[in-house]
Amino acid sequence: MKRQRIYVDTSVVGGYFDADHEEATRLLFQQLEDKEVVFIISEVLVGELKDAPEHVRSLLDNYDDDCIERVPLTDEARELADKYIVEGVVGVTSLNDCRHIAIATIANADLLASWNFKHIVNIRRIRGYNCVNIKNGYSTIEIRSPRDLVN
Repeated sequence: MKRQRIYVDTSVVGGYFDADHEEATRLLFQQLEDKEVVFIISEVLVGELKDAPEHVRSLLDNYDDDCIERVPLTDEARELADKYIVEGVVGVTSLNDCRHIAIATIANADLLASWNFKHIVNIRRIRGYNCVNIKNGYSTIEIRSPRDLVN
């Protein structure tokens, strides 16, 4: 059976150690350990983790290479992320959030998981991202919180 490919943003990695998000996040990571899913991570996530505490930075190092798919931030993803901003889905201060969405879209992730309810897991924003995707010839992206994925 094909494993679901889930793009995870930085909030999911941090959520592993956050009291408010720990339970659902750890259940999602258990699916990773059980080889039910594959996490897609990008160099944007790696860059955002550089200033995080060591235990957060190194969390993904505990998982086999066949559990993690690493994808780059390409020029195509940069351009798509910029279009989200130009179209007014979010403001310029949310550029990295846009890059997460664009990378997940271009990588054909089955879905994107995030705890960012302001700029990512937000129905108005999701509709905006998907409108821009369709307008530019890309597929829509399903966006959910880890809680939605484990219940």
